[in-house]
Amino acid sequence: MLLAPLTVHSGAQKYEPLSASVQASLHRAIADQATPVVAFDDEREARAWLAAMSSRLEKKIPDRVAREEFLLTVHYEARRAGLDPQLVLGLIQVESAFRKYAVSSAGARGYMQVMPFWAKLIGTTEHNLFNLRTNLRYGCAILRYYVDIEGGNLFRALGRYNGSLGKPEYPNMVLRAWDGNWRYTPPAGVRTAQ
Repeated sequence: MLLAPLTVHSGAQKYEPLSASVQASLHRAIADQATPVVAFDDEREARAWLAAMSSRLEKKIPDRVAREEFLLTVHYEARRAGLDPQLVLGLIQVESAFRKYAVSSAGARGYMQVMPFWAKLIGTTEHNLFNLRTNLRYGCAILRYYVDIEGGNLFRALGRYNGSLGKPEYPNMVLRAWDGNWRYTPPAGVRTAQ
């Protein structure tokens, strides 16, 4: 599958006051811990997924080592947050077009276009939102939070993530990117983590 040229459509996540318990929960979700293991059930599954996703991303991230590190980190952080890794890839495609140092006009940073207020709210001001793992951990934790507060409604959660709740353009773009470029069906005989 080829990635069609696209315009970056990052928005501005909106600051909303959080209760102390929600703040503490999100703080735990982004706690800076190294990725302890690869989040696959077995090596065959990991190789099949990585090969499929890597070939789709090759034009955006030409360096194989950097591309595989990126994909393994996306997979781990998405699974850690209870999200589909391919959905996260679709979101990154729309948010930053896979540019690590993307900055939106609203000030959102990195692959997942995380607004700096999140570091102050649930992390520390020393967290570098351009760091691969930090950006993906924050982005996935924030998206999971929005999915939860929207009762599992992914369309509304994506609108919140982008700061465009109630407008269909952004959620539709992410869902089209997910379905059109990142949908994954494992080869026969390869079991996937649930």
